[in-house]
Amino acid sequence: MALTAPAVAAVVQEHAQSEKDTGSTYVQVALLTARINKLSSHLNANRKDKHGQRGLQIMVGQRRRLLKYLERTAFEDYIALTDKLGIRRTQATLR
Repeated sequence: MALTAPAVAAVVQEHAQSEKDTGSTYVQVALLTARINKLSSHLNANRKDKHGQRGLQIMVGQRRRLLKYLERTAFEDYIALTDKLGIRRTQATLR
């Protein structure tokens, strides 16, 4: 489930740290979250789509690794980003 070019541009513009920022951790997490949300709604309608389920698991794992990196390097930004995107955090993360 690919995002359209205008949707990608909107997400990048909203989460970019500077004018030319297209690949920072913040943008990557936001793009993955948008793709995960879209694929989740697809999988609710198509429960037998096993290849889609695998793709979803891969994207969730990639986002988890990026968030773990962000938590380690910039904890305040990690908290702000997860709140903004509506991503749940575990109790171990809340220091």
